[in-house]
Amino acid sequence: MSQHSTDASPASVTTPRESSGWWRGAVIYQVYPRSFADSDGDGTGDLEGVRRRLPYLRDLGVDAVWLSPFYASPQADGGYDVADYRAVDPMYGTLLDADAVIRDAHALGLRIIVDLVPNHSSDQHEWFKRAVADGPGSPLRERYHFRPGKGAHGELPPNDWESIFGGPAWTRLPDGDWYLHLFAPEQPDFNWEHPAVADEFRSILRFWLDMGVDGFRVDVAHGLVKAEGLPDLGSHDQLKLLGNEVMPFFDQDGVHDIYRSWRRILDEYDGERVFVAEAWTPTVERTAHYVRPDELHQAFNFQYLSAPWDADGLRGIIDGSLDAMRPAGAPTTWVLSNHDVTRHTTRYANPPGLGIQIRTPGDRELGLRRARAATLLMLALPGSAYLYQGEELGLPDVTDLPDEVRQDPAYFRGAGQDGFRDGCRVPIPWTRTGPSYGFGEGGSWLPQPDSWGGLSVEAQTGDPDSTLELYRTALAVRRAQPGLGAGDGVKWHEDAPQGVLHFERPGFACTVNTTDTAVRIPAPGTVLLASTPVAADDGHMELPADTTVWWRTA
Repeated sequence: MSQHSTDASPASVTTPRESSGWWRGAVIYQVYPRSFADSDGDGTGDLEGVRRRLPYLRDLGVDAVWLSPFYASPQADGGYDVADYRAVDPMYGTLLDADAVIRDAHALGLRIIVDLVPNHSSDQHEWFKRAVADGPGSPLRERYHFRPGKGAHGELPPNDWESIFGGPAWTRLPDGDWYLHLFAPEQPDFNWEHPAVADEFRSILRFWLDMGVDGFRVDVAHGLVKAEGLPDLGSHDQLKLLGNEVMPFFDQDGVHDIYRSWRRILDEYDGERVFVAEAWTPTVERTAHYVRPDELHQAFNFQYLSAPWDADGLRGIIDGSLDAMRPAGAPTTWVLSNHDVTRHTTRYANPPGLGIQIRTPGDRELGLRRARAATLLMLALPGSAYLYQGEELGLPDVTDLPDEVRQDPAYFRGAGQDGFRDGCRVPIPWTRTGPSYGFGEGGSWLPQPDSWGGLSVEAQTGDPDSTLELYRTALAVRRAQPGLGAGDGVKWHEDAPQGVLHFERPGFACTVNTTDTAVRIPAPGTVLLASTPVAADDGHMELPADTTVWWRTA
């Protein structure tokens, strides 16, 4: 049978969700502006390009759009090095363009969430430039983490912390002082113990809330507060500890006071504005601390993102995630891809155990089949789902980019990661042919593969077996099925065959075969949607390998 449902159509997605608690079951689409749509032909995506493509996102069926940073920036780390939090970088447009995106999105029934980067600024931020110019002992240096070095002549870093991008987390200035940067040297960390930093970000929040944004995704939400005295970590592989241990620079309890103060500001505004935390923590229980009723609204579920394609592992993470969020009264979030990890079509195309930083294409047919099944599983779970641009096209990571075009700062830090993030940031294709497959008239800032035309929006639109139409239909069914995004639990069927997940929600069931062989199962109802063609007879179904089926049960 076709993957299409006969019970809902993409046209139904133009109706906005009810306002009350919209974010609890919302589907939120991440736009990486540099790689989404280029309106002026300079090879780089921009806000006007986003504005022109908003009807596509409405028709896709999402509820909100999250924009990665478009602020004034030297672009040392894809805009996550902000020089001015109240200005739009000229490569993306102007504040008027940002205003137009917000207004047009609202007119289409979409909400806009913008990135906020509070852990660090650019080294070209006015505060940092003045602090460097003023020299050691300057009051402005107290807004960052400047320290004298160790050793007889201060020639050693103040402690043993390492950058996430590899190498020391400290850089020495010619005047002898060292400054802390948990990411690139161009991204000095703010000192959140200084009241001017807190005051500044409260002002930044109000600036964008007054512009009309519906919320903020908080970058490195777990990193703002550092342990008192900046203690050494000792002889550990620090990169392996990330996300697995509470560290002196991550997930310190003091961050929660900051978010309580921010929540008071947000609650002054009408329209249910929201915060979403990027918080890498050792456990989902610690993630839940960020979404207590007086703090943030949601936190990304990185445990789910990194889960292998395995029934037992997936069920354990699903149950653990729902259990952890329930006491806080917060919805669980689900995400499979974003701008910082290998796309899940490529992760699932490779053997398990390689993590989220994969640089080989693997079995692309297998990866896409599993990715489609994983998407239907994710969209069947209670809570909010995040989609990353291009995943609705089934795009793989581009794993063969030439070294000379790579721009991920991690690539240039020999002791760190290998710059894998460029592969998921290649501009997405809109048309079968033409300059940059419809991305823009002037090519694209990262080269696109020859296969991009066949994966484009134009090529997939109207094809009932395409991944794009699967997403459109799934989102229409999700919206039409009462309460599919709501609630905080699922009812598992314990008699499901090995390697098969089967759960029920009110009037709905979902069955997932994570094995590499077909499995015969009883049909619990009428098929709503399937990730691969399926057929039922005599009340049973041969559930194909790596397939998810949605059922109407009442």
